[in-house]
Amino acid sequence: MVSYDDIADAAERLEGVANRTPVVTSRTLDERVGARLFLKCESFQRMGAFKFRGAYNAISRLSADERRRGVITYSSGNHAQAVALASRLVGTTATVVMPADAPAAKRRATEGYGARVVSYEPTREDREEVARRLQAEGGQVLIPPFDHPHVIAGQGTAAKELLEEVGALDLLLVPCGGGGLLSGSALAARRRNPHGRVVGVEPELGDDATRSFKTGTLQTVHNPRTIADGARTPSLGQITFPLVRANVDDMVTVSDDELLDVLRFVWERMKLVVEPTGALGLAAAWAGKVDAAGKRVGVIISGGNADLEALPPLLAGR
Repeated sequence: MVSYDDIADAAERLEGVANRTPVVTSRTLDERVGARLFLKCESFQRMGAFKFRGAYNAISRLSADERRRGVITYSSGNHAQAVALASRLVGTTATVVMPADAPAAKRRATEGYGARVVSYEPTREDREEVARRLQAEGGQVLIPPFDHPHVIAGQGTAAKELLEEVGALDLLLVPCGGGGLLSGSALAARRRNPHGRVVGVEPELGDDATRSFKTGTLQTVHNPRTIADGARTPSLGQITFPLVRANVDDMVTVSDDELLDVLRFVWERMKLVVEPTGALGLAAAWAGKVDAAGKRVGVIISGGNADLEALPPLLAGR
């Protein structure tokens, strides 16, 4: 499994490579929510999301033979970019299986970092099956987007940094897709902030992790049509599911309308470009889905790779 020691080791490996992202506060936001909020802005991470942490932690550990063979992954966008960039940095090649309807900006960035992108049709094909078929043909090393010990450990360094900077928190809110960021963040919080609560946040239309958490049985969802494209994962993983169950205090969901409301505030008032998935945790506090009143609340803003063709018209409509 994964432990806090793995997160500490990942932090050393990422030192000087990953950005130590800023923690942003807002008096207006605090007044609106009725709490003291600390936003860990992974939107300022290399390639624009927390995913760089896990991808680099995993790929930098590959042997010379594995680097010669190259890596392969599947992703709707942020892990795709992270794997592409990390692969370029360590001197290996990357193949990325992306859905045909992935945001165009994320595909362009993935290709810009040097990866080969293979499209698939999400309504007819399974991305893992497509990746396994390509892997069988080319012999690449699979670096999955969340269900991998080194990926999880790398993601946990974001929460570790936040707690080092702001101290004890009553509540930590973390976006959840496949559970890599949530698992790593919860492990970091259990060690560095043992008296605080950790809550994972999903979109209502992609609530598989919430149902899994509450029932104790792994649940799935198929290609949910939420604007939070980074949380369209079909389920938690074989590694992340037990970690979430063991270390997370609760799971909640937010609607796409609630996401758009908080995004409008963040873009307009805080001058932060945040993508919908990145705002899941903040939307839970904004919409009153968690008891934040009077508390010190940490929020992982997981990414800022917004689709500048699709998102601004939606925000203008708020």
